[in-house]
Amino acid sequence: MKGEAKGRFFGVPLAIKDLFHIAGWPITYGSRAMADNVSWWTSNVAAAFRAAGFLYLYRTNTPEFGIVSVTENQLFGATGNPWNPAHTPGGSSGGSAAVVAAGMAPIAHASDGGGSIRIPASCTGLVGLKPSRGRVSAGPLVSDVLHGGVVEGCVSRTIADTAAVLDAISGQDPTAWYNAPAPSRPFSHEVGAKPGTLRIAFTTKAPTGVPCDPACVEAVEKTAALLAELGHEVFEGAPIWPAVDVILPSFITVWNTNLAYYDVKDWSKVEPLTRAMYEQATATDSLKYMRALAELQVFSRQIVQSWGRDFDILLTPTVAIEPPKIGYVFDVQGDDPMEPLFRAGNMAPFTLLFNLTGQPGLSLPIHWSKSGLPIGVQLVGMPWGEAELIRVGSQLEEAAPWRNRRPPLAA
Repeated sequence: MKGEAKGRFFGVPLAIKDLFHIAGWPITYGSRAMADNVSWWTSNVAAAFRAAGFLYLYRTNTPEFGIVSVTENQLFGATGNPWNPAHTPGGSSGGSAAVVAAGMAPIAHASDGGGSIRIPASCTGLVGLKPSRGRVSAGPLVSDVLHGGVVEGCVSRTIADTAAVLDAISGQDPTAWYNAPAPSRPFSHEVGAKPGTLRIAFTTKAPTGVPCDPACVEAVEKTAALLAELGHEVFEGAPIWPAVDVILPSFITVWNTNLAYYDVKDWSKVEPLTRAMYEQATATDSLKYMRALAELQVFSRQIVQSWGRDFDILLTPTVAIEPPKIGYVFDVQGDDPMEPLFRAGNMAPFTLLFNLTGQPGLSLPIHWSKSGLPIGVQLVGMPWGEAELIRVGSQLEEAAPWRNRRPPLAA
């Protein structure tokens, strides 16, 4: 090939989630209402991936508008988990996770607004890092979705790959209203670096009170023991979570407005859950919305106070249940079209709050259930604490390597 190789990932194929703008590419958001939609602009993150040398492969499936924790929609159907195709790979980046787990791509783009990088990473045995709010540019033509609660990243097999991708796509955006502080050195330099002795609290008690499957509890306990062996101060503990009956109405009020970012011409073509969210959003006045947003910011401040004061890192399950069978979220009885959203929340009650706080969260494939399905654990760092998570994550990867574990459907 003529010319010089450019970019750290020169020639590496990259799968692209179907929520991500690349000029001239179809972008459906997993919705029948957008089946013929084509991007006319390229996002800053897409440009950063290209500048790093990646070659775009194809789109990966997502639930409609990325709003639930599984990857099923009426346009393309359901994506199966390579570890067992009858089960979900999680969502909303489940298509991306499935292709990486199956060996169809070494790395895939993913995004996270309530756990959508971490949940599928957990369900498919991959590494999934949700960067801090303001770490990765959302521009140029999209505002910070959900006030920076939605962030871009990737799913991969290793901490090193994930750190290198974060170096490639992060950076200060002079046009943004908010930027995360720049790291002191590249995130790749944190791989293998000693983290020192950290205070690591762990909990398997979900903020919403839903029970955790024994396999998910076992994954946390296994990881806590391993971290103690590595020299960290490990103990049971957690922030003071806001009462679910207080935070849930505020969250849903704000979450419904996620649909404002999509130029849907005919809302009759969307799925029942999306239609219900749209109707609730259009019925919400601006004062109610601002009150809900203010309450979420107060809850966020209360949660973050524990980091640095009570502990340095929080360890939790990534999901509260083993990867469920396809249909778990949508095959619910009753007349409430919002029920799938609540079912999705019960599947992953540990991830959402850290989109509100903006803290970084890292899901690691530490454990597998007796049925052979991956069970991830989540490490949540201090504000802007990706470097510390990468250091600890690489410690765990060396102590309990997972890179060579492949699903039955691996290519």
